[in-house]
Amino acid sequence: MEIANKTALVLGATRGIGRAIARALAHKGARIVAPYFDWPESCQETIIELQKISPDHIFIKTDLRDGKQVENLFKQIKIQCGSLDILINNIERGGMPIVHGQYTDEQWELEMNTTLKAKWHVFQHALPLLKKASEGVVVNFSSIAGVVGRSGPAGLIFNDAYAAANRAVSSFNETWARQGAPSVRVNELMLGFIEGRHGPGTRGWDLLSEERQKAIEGQTLLQRTGKITEVLDAVLFLIQDASFMTGARLTFDGGFLLGHDSVPEIPERRDNLEVQAAQDIQHNRPNSSGL
Repeated sequence: MEIANKTALVLGATRGIGRAIARALAHKGARIVAPYFDWPESCQETIIELQKISPDHIFIKTDLRDGKQVENLFKQIKIQCGSLDILINNIERGGMPIVHGQYTDEQWELEMNTTLKAKWHVFQHALPLLKKASEGVVVNFSSIAGVVGRSGPAGLIFNDAYAAANRAVSSFNETWARQGAPSVRVNELMLGFIEGRHGPGTRGWDLLSEERQKAIEGQTLLQRTGKITEVLDAVLFLIQDASFMTGARLTFDGGFLLGHDSVPEIPERRDNLEVQAAQDIQHNRPNSSGL
């Protein structure tokens, strides 16, 4: 897909990864639709930055957890844009046990409504507009929390509700790919520990002991956390280049899920008689090999 002159709805455009994506797409000539709700200073900074690139970008205050407000958002997109080409489905809460402690019922609801339900609301309203375009692209953001849960080195960063919500996002991704086909490509970008997203620069990471930080990096095959610029490269690949890819999951974790288990060297081949003799000795059998 050529990004120039396309309309892109970017969730989470006011901070971190979302802002980097919105900025990059705007510089490539896309018209950005950026819902905003909290973090007022970041929202204002993003609006000013994108308006300097083009005055055509659209900013609509929306609580994406509220179905009625999401419905109104898409009414405005339909009126002002007619259709939609790109959806960056990047919204989550990601509360961390090391920050928030034991989860209350209220926190569970907030996590599910933000990380999961908001994505669902947005996609359901976006799909008809995506199908109006000649081709559409959806990038659903998720986390390796959906695979590892609250365990191992990640246990103080990923909470149970966040892990459950992200497991569900992976299921949604496959369903939505079927709904979008053949004109709308839908793929999942599953993130590991990234700067500003569970990695350096977040409250949770900074509260971890140096030993726990090193344990997370040590579990990662590339022995480090990821960078926002690297995530951006992956997003641009899914939009611009992955023309025969839908319903897929791109795991972007530096090898965290594979872990640090070593691969043993294969021993040199032994003569079959020697192998048989070793087996006989191991099982206390008469030596059938004649050795």
